Amino acid sequence: MSFEDKTIQCSDCGVNFTFSAQEQEFFQTKGYTNEPKRCLSCRQSRKTSRYQNGGYGYRSQRQMFPAVCAECSKETEVPFEPREGRPVYCSECYSKVKLSQQ
Repeated sequence: MSFEDKTIQCSDCGVNFTFSAQEQEFFQTKGYTNEPKRCLSCRQSRKTSRYQNGGYGYRSQRQMFPAVCAECSKETEVPFEPREGRPVYCSECYSKVKLSQQ
């Protein structure tokens, strides 16, 4: 199948961009059935904002809580609020404890 360059209007900024024959061929080899909706600039800014917002824009940045590791006494941060009487581990010690439980 022979492809020809297409001009598409960006759904975000309204600028016309070219969906080249080479890009169309690449899309076909990957099995993509939809044409791109956004220009390269808008795709990059959308991708950047997803990572800055804690991943794919669905969840905001996770709140972290300060804690002291029960194993090595190193100061660390954990994604939950530590409770009295429950041990909290830094990532290194947690990995060691988890391996020893298996």
